[in-house]
Amino acid sequence: MIIAFPRKHPSHSSTSESGIQERSSPREESGRFHKASITRLLACLVTALAVIAGLVVVHTPAASAADITTDLGITGGGDVVAGGGKAFIAGDDQLLVVNANGTFNTAVGGLSARSLAITPDGTRLYAALRDPNEIMELDTATLDTTREISLAEYPCPTNLALSGRWLWVGYGCDQWDGGVVGIDLSSGYRSRLIRVAATYASPKVAAAGNTLVVGDSGLSPASLRVYDVNTLRASLRGIIDGHDYHTGFLGDLAITPDGSTIIAAFPDSDEYFAWDTTSLQKVRAYGPDPDAGYYLPVVAVSADGTHVAAGRGTKSGLGVTLYDSATAAPVYSGTLTDHGGLMDLRSLTFSNDDLFAVWRDLDSDHLHLWRLETGTLPESTLTLTAPATGTGADALTLTGRLTLPDGSAPGEQPLSVTRYVNDSAALTREVTTAEDGTFTFTDRPRSAGVIRYDVIWNGSPTVHWSTASATVTLVKAVSSITLSGPETGTVGTRLNFSGVLFGNGQAMRSSTPLRILREVTNSKGTVVTSLPSVSTYAPDGRFRFMDTPAEAGEYTYRVEFDGDRAGLPTTATLDVTVEEAPQE
Repeated sequence: MIIAFPRKHPSHSSTSESGIQERSSPREESGRFHKASITRLLACLVTALAVIAGLVVVHTPAASAADITTDLGITGGGDVVAGGGKAFIAGDDQLLVVNANGTFNTAVGGLSARSLAITPDGTRLYAALRDPNEIMELDTATLDTTREISLAEYPCPTNLALSGRWLWVGYGCDQWDGGVVGIDLSSGYRSRLIRVAATYASPKVAAAGNTLVVGDSGLSPASLRVYDVNTLRASLRGIIDGHDYHTGFLGDLAITPDGSTIIAAFPDSDEYFAWDTTSLQKVRAYGPDPDAGYYLPVVAVSADGTHVAAGRGTKSGLGVTLYDSATAAPVYSGTLTDHGGLMDLRSLTFSNDDLFAVWRDLDSDHLHLWRLETGTLPESTLTLTAPATGTGADALTLTGRLTLPDGSAPGEQPLSVTRYVNDSAALTREVTTAEDGTFTFTDRPRSAGVIRYDVIWNGSPTVHWSTASATVTLVKAVSSITLSGPETGTVGTRLNFSGVLFGNGQAMRSSTPLRILREVTNSKGTVVTSLPSVSTYAPDGRFRFMDTPAEAGEYTYRVEFDGDRAGLPTTATLDVTVEEAPQE
């Protein structure tokens, strides 16, 4: 399925920052928003699945039937992060936003990000913009830009890691010009920058607590540098030497939330290695995967540190395994093999305990979103009840309830409601549950056909999201018009008419204009004239029109409604006797 993404530009009220020396933002220089498109694509992470039932000593559940994959309709970008009930995907010229269940939410056009990072509370998103050499901070609720941080002295920001007040940026355009710079996000308008390291190429970075890990992805064997971070600087704690572990090139890098363990993935290894960040000793490995081959893998750690997700792609498909982070025991496996062609897994992130992965179809070059429902969170329940039938003019009342796994009251929770008319999305709105989880909303589709309502709760860190649907079959309403006006008139004196359009006895508006015909009969014969059409845009279906008769006679005013998606055609007439003006 290809989805269309409406473009939403970031707010023009953003604050521009310079890391070391203040500069004007593109908005200040040109008076309008501008972002150059990133011309380089993320390096392909063509990978092979590490999850085969024969590799594990316990049975792992197969991917849920609820797992989905969606063609994003883009060819560049691919990084994905999740937080606040949404997931954000870096596109080649836009930022895509989806809900926790993988359904499209919105898109921000003109934003070409190479890498993304999100705060733990999901309120702030950071995007690395490679061509303009800056970091953009966005409010995830409004998608407005809240500040821009220049990296003019550190070109081509490519990889991001966020920990507390520090945003760490791996940068570098070509060979021998890579490095890491830290941005102190707490310093406000003039963000303080500290340079940490120089590397051969733009390095991978991972950070948590007071630990920063830097891995140079351009060298083999790849070594990992571990740094202590304080409020003023980052000092080298030690090096995990790639020669000691025969690691090869670095594929991906992650760290547990407490900063105690590094997980690194290498394309020429069939395991995902974990090192203790204090002793710098290898403590475990996740896998092995005999089908790994020499494809680049991806790895992610859950927000609570209890699970490690590892994935690869092969010529036959994609696969992800979820491991218990402490024991390395697999607890879930998901595969995707029915799309054909070469499938390149680009990035992986947790959304609570579910997973989002972005992959590329190397035949079409399109990026796809793959949502994996791991089933490790307790399930919530959402119900929705709607009338079975009605007319296109009816106001429909729908009710439902959100129930938590333990039966406790969920309190006020936001729900997203989408109305579909004959399978075409027509409206999205938000409703809020009462304290006990019940909710009621009213909607007037103003259309006949099959109307479907989808309600989504995006879940919480401890409870899985849920959705419910209800359909209503509506027929066109029987329409009628009431028409009011004078019964008599005088030549040259204006006549005022008013009326109301009804559907099934209920006043209704319509986007279809009403035709007004005037028929005049006198000694000269009968003449029918079309008057200007009128509209019923008022919610109560009211309309007005005027006419000034030019001659005496019997007048008939006819109002015609041709019908619309909600109502059937109808007419109304009114007779007026017009006489000559009395002689003075």
